[in-house]
Amino acid sequence: MAQADLVIAPVSDKADLKAFVDLPWALYADDPNWVPPLKTEVYNLLRPGKNPFHEHAEHQYFLARRGEQVTGRISAHIDRLALAMSAEQGMGPGTGNFGLFEAADEESAAALIAAAEDWLREHGMRRVLGPISLSIWEEPGLLVQGFDHAPTVMMGHGKPAYRSWVEAAGYAPVKALNTYELDITQDFPPLIQRIIQSGERNERIRIRKVDKARFDTEAAIILAILNDAWGNNWGFVPVTDHEVAHFGKQLKPIVFEDLIRIAELDGEPVAFMMTLPDLNEALKPLNGALYPFGWAKLLWWLRKPRCRTMRVPLMGVVQRLQSSRLASQLAFMMIEYIRRDATAHYGATRGEIGWVLDDNQGMNAIADAIESKINKSYLIFEKALA
Repeated sequence: MAQADLVIAPVSDKADLKAFVDLPWALYADDPNWVPPLKTEVYNLLRPGKNPFHEHAEHQYFLARRGEQVTGRISAHIDRLALAMSAEQGMGPGTGNFGLFEAADEESAAALIAAAEDWLREHGMRRVLGPISLSIWEEPGLLVQGFDHAPTVMMGHGKPAYRSWVEAAGYAPVKALNTYELDITQDFPPLIQRIIQSGERNERIRIRKVDKARFDTEAAIILAILNDAWGNNWGFVPVTDHEVAHFGKQLKPIVFEDLIRIAELDGEPVAFMMTLPDLNEALKPLNGALYPFGWAKLLWWLRKPRCRTMRVPLMGVVQRLQSSRLASQLAFMMIEYIRRDATAHYGATRGEIGWVLDDNQGMNAIADAIESKINKSYLIFEKALA
């Protein structure tokens, strides 16, 4: 019997959206390192009104089908905040994105990418960066190293073939995003310990835990440091107040006071480090569903997480200190204090820092100094639209 023709079509109704969300369960059925996301969270990511990213973005989702079989998916989207950034920082005028990319075969991949490009071109875009799903603050990049172990919370997975399929469509790597892993049961090297001890003797420095009772205030402090610290980074897009509130609500169940530190210099907040217990360890057995029993299992875990891995998704030092020795000293102090509590209170044995841009010299130097090693690498690709 002849194979049905491949058809690429926009997601147009609830059935299409369900097919879009459900596809990874078919593609990764035999992959032990894929972590099924909660389907409710995926729907909330995709829907305007549920994700504040859509307040400053336009999008179109596409599905690939052969007959009744869904063989791929992709998003094309334009972030107006990214368009307003300097082109030298990676985004900028005329740059759109593709993301949420999954495909069963190269033909589906090529057709989906072409459909996303056509949509972006029709909306005035002259360049594509991807995959970025959906925001640079969510799951950017295509996994190219580290397929042999599961991703941590808020990190993406993928298939090894995807890189060649994206490159065959005319894309070239533009930036690498790395994660570093380390054994947090071991003390840091003697030099790092001396730097930490020196900081502890400095009366100008205070490293404090966040106060969850003042959650909104603490979130505003972290946002201010983040937007200043990351403002010159490649790919930076400002985080809006609504996004902070949204992310805060999402993350609040896995925010623990002893895992997030704010560094103050002369009473002024100048740096922060956010660490999250690896929620993926609890999510994996749920297979994307909270009901009938998943919600109870998850709530029980959240009461007092016990996990192998802690992830550091965000760390920042204000720009005025970034070229000083003080910046690395504050970072080492926050890492050490959180390391102690993560092992003592949560049973963690492994840390993961990232993602970190491959040309972020300061963070890469800190990662090297504490003897961590790259365990996963993601690539963002670019292509000019003719």
